[in-house]
Amino acid sequence: MKYLKSKIGLIISLFLIFCGFNFSSEIIYLSELGVTVYKMKRTKADITDYKYFENIEISKSSSPQPWPIHKNYNLIQETKNLKKTHAKLGTIAYLIIKNDSIWHEKYYKNYNQNSYSNSFSMAKSIVSATMGKAIKDGYFKSIDDKVGFYIKGYSEGFAAKLTIGDLSSMSSGLDWDESYTNIFGVTAKSYITSELNELIKSRSIIEEPGKNFKYYSASTQLLAMSIEKATENKISNLVQDWFVEPLGFENNALWQIDGAKNKSIKAYCCFNSNARDFARFGKLYKDFGKWNGIQILDSSFVVKSIKPRFEKSPEYGYGFWLGKINENNFFAMRGILGQYVIILPEKNIIIVRLGQRNLEKNNDRPKDFDIYLKEALIMLESVKV
Repeated sequence: MKYLKSKIGLIISLFLIFCGFNFSSEIIYLSELGVTVYKMKRTKADITDYKYFENIEISKSSSPQPWPIHKNYNLIQETKNLKKTHAKLGTIAYLIIKNDSIWHEKYYKNYNQNSYSNSFSMAKSIVSATMGKAIKDGYFKSIDDKVGFYIKGYSEGFAAKLTIGDLSSMSSGLDWDESYTNIFGVTAKSYITSELNELIKSRSIIEEPGKNFKYYSASTQLLAMSIEKATENKISNLVQDWFVEPLGFENNALWQIDGAKNKSIKAYCCFNSNARDFARFGKLYKDFGKWNGIQILDSSFVVKSIKPRFEKSPEYGYGFWLGKINENNFFAMRGILGQYVIILPEKNIIIVRLGQRNLEKNNDRPKDFDIYLKEALIMLESVKV
């Protein structure tokens, strides 16, 4: 194994010299990339990546709160289109919650209600919720707090204008390329590197913040860094104390870190949990921040989060994707490969889908997103619930 790693490192070194890469920084990343690819035997992300990276464990609630089971639980089977989509795209969990009770629940490919699966970018909604709680508890004055007050290096030019609200609403103005296919790109580096926060701080603010929606994972990572500085606490600890505990998580969660040296949480992704526990964040926002009579998040913050910040970008608010289907408004947590928590507040419905693949986007959302939502409505409308 040691010989193989050395051989990989040598090959990468020669490649870098040949291509003219900056040796000091790129050799480290390419070496880490080579070792990671060797371990995983692939170059693409997967919902099982927690097995190959280091994680911080977040303990389940000391008072777990099982979801109530609906009287019509699994009475209606999947539609033909839904079943076909599950098979085609490798669904591992599909959950429909109606009136806060589990109405439909299916698992595939040897997964069950306790199996880990990667949230990917659904974690961005969790980080935004953590920002809201930090505001409520007085660690921030408001979403207009300047990032430069908490993180060094953001006091000049466009960077001096950057707020935590800009980070949550994806309008940071960062120099970033959100590419999931270029393994040499900055997004891939953020997934592999052992120096995650340093990578984020190395990226300049090249556009005026707060003006335009541009979806960047770096924005959420910088937001998490700001939260940790303001609270003097790890974001994993905050999520455990502020959400996992009071929301009654039934299982431990794993949050991927950048390695044993820094132990920086990959806050923009990689919160590993299960369908039932992911759904709790949907219920919290559906109920305007209240859980079992306790106001965890300020209701005005939740309302702001699930409305568009920019008129020309109605698909995003603060940490949540937004839209309408069949005249039904929804907001959603979304991650690559088709990780979804979809909330239809007016119908009191929460839909969770976890799986291995998704379809290409149609306008502002993946085509399969609409299938999971539309077919759930067809199923629900076929019986009185």
